[in-house]
Amino acid sequence: MSEATILSATGRRKTAVARVWLTEGSGKITINKRNFEDYVGTVTLQNLILEPFQHAKLVNKYDVKVVSSGGGINGQVGAIRLGIARALCQHDPELRGPLKEAGLLRRDPRQKERKKFGQPGARKRFQFSKR
Repeated sequence: MSEATILSATGRRKTAVARVWLTEGSGKITINKRNFEDYVGTVTLQNLILEPFQHAKLVNKYDVKVVSSGGGINGQVGAIRLGIARALCQHDPELRGPLKEAGLLRRDPRQKERKKFGQPGARKRFQFSKR
């Protein structure tokens, strides 16, 4: 793979969408033009983003640029994680096995359930009154 090669992929979760670009580098991660540690506050979420690199044994080999929109921070982190895993599979198809085994190539299909008419929420009902 040449140095100028850019790998790109899209990840989605809930209502969040993340477009991910990987280039060979030193492991710098930029999300929406902000530093990775500033954008994602907690170490737990930071580890979720780094998980595809750890399973592929490619930590600090790629620079990552992400444009993420929609949803909250948890949804965006899930979308970024899926996008990185998909981009790594483009780089090396042999990585598909370990990434798939770790569950990193599966899009989380859960969506918010819609609110039903005549009720306060999707499942909640108004309080029952006998009298």
